[in-house]
Amino acid sequence: MIGQNAINFIGYIAATCTTVAFLPQLIRVVKLRSARDISLGMFTIFSTGTALWLTYGLLSHSKPVAVANAVTFVLSLSILVLKLRYDREAMKEVTHI
Repeated sequence: MIGQNAINFIGYIAATCTTVAFLPQLIRVVKLRSARDISLGMFTIFSTGTALWLTYGLLSHSKPVAVANAVTFVLSLSILVLKLRYDREAMKEVTHI
């Protein structure tokens, strides 16, 4: 039988992997100052799902779920905000040409 500490450890490792996976995308968006290739629909749905997972983690007192989704929500929301900002800036440039 696996103890609760071992189960939580597995949860934290999994959470770290899936959360850190967003850093290269966020860094790329910031570096290029473009999010043209990112799907607005996908990130909107993903951010909503992450917020719901965060709520679930808080309500079920699951620290690995809550912590991972809190960080992932911030990262995905950052990408979403930059997507909206950079797309708006690109549209302004196109209309001024």
